[in-house]
Amino acid sequence: MKCVHASTGVELAGQVETAYSFWSRLKGLMGRKQLTVGRGLLLEPCPQVHTCFMYFAIDVIFLSKDNRVVAVAENLKPWRMSSFYPSARRTLEIPAGTLKGKVHVGDELIFN
Repeated sequence: MKCVHASTGVELAGQVETAYSFWSRLKGLMGRKQLTVGRGLLLEPCPQVHTCFMYFAIDVIFLSKDNRVVAVAENLKPWRMSSFYPSARRTLEIPAGTLKGKVHVGDELIFN
């Protein structure tokens, strides 16, 4: 599956993995040495993330159930915790530096 910004058509991730079970969400990106450019991890449900036991920073997009951006966290470094967003249903984790201000609260993302 890929993720595209609805209004600009910019591809944020060409290969998105999913994590829907408790254990796959808990593990997330832990233990990986990197997240390659063009890849991402979609966690659901997920109103908050952590980067404990991770070796690299990530950009994080928190999404509502209709894929509207609730919040954005750019360059979340290892051993950090994001804020908690009660209205976030899904969270997309992508390599740090991917966003660079391209995504804002209220924007819509498309997954297909």
